[in-house]
Amino acid sequence: MSYNTITLSYENRVALLTLNRPDKRNAISFELVDEVLRALEEVEKSDAVVLVLTGAGKAFSGGLDLENLKALIGRSPEQNVKDTRTMAQLFRTIYDFPKPTVAAVNGAAIAGGTGLATLCDITIASMEAKFGYTEVRIGFIPAIVSSFLVRQVGEKQARDLLLTGRIFDAQEAYRIGLINEVVEPDRLMPRVREVVGMLLENSPISVIATKKLINSFGDHELTQQVESGVVANAQSRTTKDFHEGVTSFLEKRKPVWSGK
Repeated sequence: MSYNTITLSYENRVALLTLNRPDKRNAISFELVDEVLRALEEVEKSDAVVLVLTGAGKAFSGGLDLENLKALIGRSPEQNVKDTRTMAQLFRTIYDFPKPTVAAVNGAAIAGGTGLATLCDITIASMEAKFGYTEVRIGFIPAIVSSFLVRQVGEKQARDLLLTGRIFDAQEAYRIGLINEVVEPDRLMPRVREVVGMLLENSPISVIATKKLINSFGDHELTQQVESGVVANAQSRTTKDFHEGVTSFLEKRKPVWSGK
């Protein structure tokens, strides 16, 4: 299977999925979302036992692609729901992926990029990595990822990160339990390979069963929360603040919020 925005390779029972738009800081485009979903389906059917997710170049993923962001203005309510549901499917597919997943966060992982990085089973980040749920800065709602984040770090921490939209470093992400380890940049992939080695030593069927059990905890509640997030996200795109946020971001100026 061929891909334009990602690469997928296999070695020693390990699948390596790399977001491959380094000139765009691996920005999340509609095409990239579709290709990651197809790649995940391919890996699930393959003989690979572990999936590693990383980014090409200096960034893991800088968030939504600017051209796609521009295209969101003026979309129909039906298209807004469809777009949002596709992103929810991507996050849920990574979170529920039957095989163990390891994220190697080599640089900035912002907005949707933070979601991709932190929904893997194990997230190891370079000291140079940055994170941030920056949606509120441009009139968005971090609706889909919020239900996962509350589960990961607790409501109080989630409120801080989601309401301020601030950027935070890998050390803070580790301190609040959002990621598992922080390493020096030149130790990132060697450490990932060490962790992958530990996973490969275990019974594949036991690991899959353990993941399935963990994912079953609160599954019904999570499904309801994600669906509520889809509706909230789609509705937020109809506001004047959303239009102003996107326009001001593209024009590289401060937004003037109307609160409507």
